[in-house]
Amino acid sequence: MKTHQIVIENKDFDRELLSGLSTIDPQLILVFCSVEFINDTPLLDSLKSLHPDSVIAGCSTAGEITSEGVSEQSAVITGVHFDKDVQMKVAEAEVTAMQDSEAAGIQLGQSLKGFSPNAVLLFGKGLEINGSAVIEGLISELGTSVPITGGLAGDNGAFQETFSIGPSGHSNNGLVAIALQGENLLIGHGSYGGWAPFGPVRKVTRCEANVLYELDGAPALQIYKDYLGEYADQLPSSGLLFPFEMLAEDESQLGLIRTILGIDEEQGSLILAGAIDPNGYLRLMHASSNSLADGAEEAAKLTLSHLPQAIDNSLAILVSCVGRKLVMGDQVEDEVDAVVDTLGSDCTAAGFYSYGEIAPFSTTTDCKLHNQTMTVTLIGEK
Repeated sequence: MKTHQIVIENKDFDRELLSGLSTIDPQLILVFCSVEFINDTPLLDSLKSLHPDSVIAGCSTAGEITSEGVSEQSAVITGVHFDKDVQMKVAEAEVTAMQDSEAAGIQLGQSLKGFSPNAVLLFGKGLEINGSAVIEGLISELGTSVPITGGLAGDNGAFQETFSIGPSGHSNNGLVAIALQGENLLIGHGSYGGWAPFGPVRKVTRCEANVLYELDGAPALQIYKDYLGEYADQLPSSGLLFPFEMLAEDESQLGLIRTILGIDEEQGSLILAGAIDPNGYLRLMHASSNSLADGAEEAAKLTLSHLPQAIDNSLAILVSCVGRKLVMGDQVEDEVDAVVDTLGSDCTAAGFYSYGEIAPFSTTTDCKLHNQTMTVTLIGEK
């Protein structure tokens, strides 16, 4: 497998920069970029005209990731050429309203299940979507034995408009799924958080899908504001610093975190990035830069543990939560460095900061929507 990566930091870039991808004849081109590169530049049109036979996919971001670290207001373009017989099939769908999320996932799954993929990469809009429902719909068609990884788009914390990128172009309502198939294809995946709980466990007493109305019989927004104190005036962005840990009916840990993506003052509710168990419990969480970097390293170790052999010239897709980026601040590159150092110098890293991470639980292929988590997908060939 060969990779070629281009990082563009100036919106007035020379179109000829993109022709460098031709050196590897890429079958797949992944694009992770700021919203500005989609709205204000000919980036996607140029890629399509220069590489008409390549599958072009990705999304807008809340920060871009490469092996060199983290950037903002840039575009990271990574071409992939498979040396062995790896086949791809792409499916696209739209989520025009949050309640359409599961149906969109089912549509993607119906398009891909006859293809019998080894793995699926999934990228989608980051706002007004129930990411958990999308995954459930996709799994209902593909089953739980196919690892699904990827993430939901960002817009650098503005929470105004996000985009998916697919063969049809870019869309603020879109989902794109890339199915990979091949006897020589190797896929590793890992995810880990690094957050610690604080405060009491509270019972979910009223919710609907990913909208939380009440905790312990009281308005969820008010309880959350009481805990945030001075941070409450900065909602919803400050909610990225204090996610919820999801607990089961018996208050046991599930390994899932939920981020607040929006608030409804009139309803007194919180809009979370994924579904909530109506019979479960929630508890607030917080983290330090060191604990998040340690969590990222653990995600990389788990990724390697899934592989039957070492891989040369691999691609690692890193999708981490924008909340982690906000907590770490100037130290955010520490978590990327931890992953890159663990995976080794033969690996090209490409990824983004997201509004929701998609990955299986690390010990299975059963995919979930994660929040506040570093997820790693390693792709290579035997």
